[in-house]
Amino acid sequence: MEASEHPLDYSLPAGQAALVRDRIEARAEQLIRVSRTLHDDPETAWQEHRAAALLTEALDEEGFRVMRGVGGLPTAFTATAGPDDAPTRIAIVAEYDALPGLGHACGHNVIASSALGAALGLKPFLTELGLRLTVVGAPAEEGGGGKIPLIDAGVFHGLHAAMMIHPGPEDRGWAFPLAVAHFDVLYHGAAAHAAAYPWLGVNAADAFVVAQTAIALLRQQLPEGTRVHGIVTEAGTAPNAIPAESAGRWYVRAPTLDGLAAVYDRVVHCFEAGALATGCRVEIRETSGRYADFLNDEPLLRTFARESARLGRELKLEDRTATGMNTASTDMGNVSHVVPSIHPYLGIESLPAVNHQREFADAAIGAAADRALLDGAIALACTAAALSLHRSSGSISDSPSNMKSGDAAVPFGYEGEQYDGNSR
Repeated sequence: MEASEHPLDYSLPAGQAALVRDRIEARAEQLIRVSRTLHDDPETAWQEHRAAALLTEALDEEGFRVMRGVGGLPTAFTATAGPDDAPTRIAIVAEYDALPGLGHACGHNVIASSALGAALGLKPFLTELGLRLTVVGAPAEEGGGGKIPLIDAGVFHGLHAAMMIHPGPEDRGWAFPLAVAHFDVLYHGAAAHAAAYPWLGVNAADAFVVAQTAIALLRQQLPEGTRVHGIVTEAGTAPNAIPAESAGRWYVRAPTLDGLAAVYDRVVHCFEAGALATGCRVEIRETSGRYADFLNDEPLLRTFARESARLGRELKLEDRTATGMNTASTDMGNVSHVVPSIHPYLGIESLPAVNHQREFADAAIGAAADRALLDGAIALACTAAALSLHRSSGSISDSPSNMKSGDAAVPFGYEGEQYDGNSR
């Protein structure tokens, strides 16, 4: 095994990395087709039935043991291969939900197809790597927090690592997602004719005006890195009727869960002020579990960066700046609190478009996005292989496992060398 260039990464010999890469490149047409199919048929949180079916069918055909509806979530799944007694257990996470009205403007089609590619690339080598690999299909990242009930159901229990990639405008290694609380706000007032009997009305739309003014004034005193934002989804139906009901969806973000708890309470007071000032009744309902901040596993990330560099990508790990896409909240943060995790970002040459814009959705099926999904699959697979070899002291057996018809019958690590059937 090659000597590590950094004391905090794992090392995969170049010949072994090339073998994994070649297997994934051979599946490029299939993986790009999956990405395009997902992109052309976007499904929002908790509704990803066709996306989950597409991915599970592909994994089932490759011999993975597929479980659908895990954690009580109809569009969640796991697909597992490799020995039950393997010394290393790793999850590669797939996301596949789209944004309402924007389609795949966060590129989850790239995430899902990249996870699939990594799994297909590793499948023949799992036994000799001593690796039990699970693809975790996690629904509803965009506001639903699908990974949180999967954690509670034990899906991530006993793993040595969990990893995924995310597309963005540029390559970035470190992930610094903010913790976030998602909640709905509903005001209940009383309707009245706005001209004839305005004194009988209790204006639910005005309650949001008061609340948003209070939030705007609060911003000066909020800690660095805090975000408060939302939309009003309902505020009356006719200009001559005082609105009896109003509704909105809001997010509060902070660098840590503890910081989030303190800021959340202050923002709630602003919404309560809107109710008090107008005479409305207010309901505030959190719509998912709170997303945690992200804990980067440095050895895994440096390994991923090394493998990405072999593909011509520079993740610039010396830059630990929290800015842009690497601060966007994700329920993968919750996963990182229970298992060592990485969440690097691969650029798809979308600028000036950025995530959650229609133009980014267009870029998510461009040539650069196709390259990112393949690079992501290769780097994820090689990172998983490197960790497995590290944990097993680099031991490799004589024959590959789970070979399908047409696969090259060459043991892992012997590509490009004379193989006479004997181990090294």
